[in-house]
Amino acid sequence: MSGDRHRMVIVTGASRGIGAAIARLTGACGYRVAVNYNSSPDAAAEVVRDIERSGGKAVAIKADVSREEEVLRLFDEATAALGPVTALVNNAGITGGSGRFVDMPADRAEEVLRLNVLGVALCAREAIRRMSTAGNGPDGPGRGGAIVNISSIAAVLGAPDEYVLYAASKAAVETLTVGLGKEVAREGIRVNAVAPGLIDTEIHAASGDPGRVDRIVPTVPMARIGTAEEVAEAVLFLLSDAASYITATVLRVTGGR
Repeated sequence: MSGDRHRMVIVTGASRGIGAAIARLTGACGYRVAVNYNSSPDAAAEVVRDIERSGGKAVAIKADVSREEEVLRLFDEATAALGPVTALVNNAGITGGSGRFVDMPADRAEEVLRLNVLGVALCAREAIRRMSTAGNGPDGPGRGGAIVNISSIAAVLGAPDEYVLYAASKAAVETLTVGLGKEVAREGIRVNAVAPGLIDTEIHAASGDPGRVDRIVPTVPMARIGTAEEVAEAVLFLLSDAASYITATVLRVTGGR
């Protein structure tokens, strides 16, 4: 992946889990990394230190990407610190808690949709404005680039009795990925998504279902849980020149599930 040292990536929700793994891997491969976080400054700072220890350059930037004004600030601060953005990984997202759809309060539903759908859309919009070779960005023509949105196998499975609204939000992310990928293909921008399956992160316990992994592993054809690092490798591939003819595509990293 020659030339990666000249690339800058914004990774949303990068203080832990899959986002942190993506930030560390891209940083180790030469990307300058904007480590976005909202509520975990210490964890984000540790990710930055890990990237710096590997010889990379990174900054931590606090922003709630479900809010337009904070998305604008995130991109402005990242560009000021690291140079023009050439890649975006839309990773920030929440499940809204585990349970039946009928029991979900409206305020929690709004929170899930604002972050998982609107947040992805706002960040993608700002990345396209800055990367597009069509010349409609704040600084004139961009250099092109790549966007990878993090979806979930839940978009296909539906997650009944667990995360139906979360699943619906990820289905929206996949539709957005396909539409945007086609729309900006002639502007030097590729848009793809990675849909992880059962991955070893804190999300299961944080959703109130710490036993979920043990319950679901038997349904995975590869008979094991995946790692955040395995998802990060798939993201790195889609960001890289090795995926230069791939856009509007969803890559499933699920162990066959």
